[in-house]
Amino acid sequence: MPANPNIAVIQGDITKLATDAIVNAANSSLLGGGGVDGAIHRAGGPAILEACRKIAAKQGGCKTGEAVITTGGNLPAKFVIHTVGPVWNGGNKGEEQLLANCYKNSLRLAIDNHCKTIAFPNISTGVYRFPKERAAAISVRAVREFLQQTDAIEEVIFVCFDEENFKLVQKEIANK
Repeated sequence: MPANPNIAVIQGDITKLATDAIVNAANSSLLGGGGVDGAIHRAGGPAILEACRKIAAKQGGCKTGEAVITTGGNLPAKFVIHTVGPVWNGGNKGEEQLLANCYKNSLRLAIDNHCKTIAFPNISTGVYRFPKERAAAISVRAVREFLQQTDAIEEVIFVCFDEENFKLVQKEIANK
């Protein structure tokens, strides 16, 4: 049975974290956008965009629920794992499973790249309109389920930009 890694939540700026990997809530083109995606591309510099362009040229971007990894560029994190969250369309189009897949596939990539620490934003809760309370429950459950099967990850940090997401994720972490 794997040891229970540290799962934490903070309110702040994910681009400031010195973890092995941070996760980017990317769009399928991987070429930058608004929100956390834009912030990561701006703070990380041109190396991230160049790596994303190579991935997009090779495989045509990234599908919803999937993840790819690039350098961290100028960020304190070594890597950026880009995952494409689902757009909320009422909940009848597999959005919940796709969101869970974002977390699980990002963690799988982290392990494949020898990352011990990883930070997640609140995927899909901004312009993609995923209900924040539902997203908090799905994200914490997906991370816990994944970590029950491995001890390769030592710390997972949920980094919430806004207070509402912070309180919702904090509540989910407290509900063991």
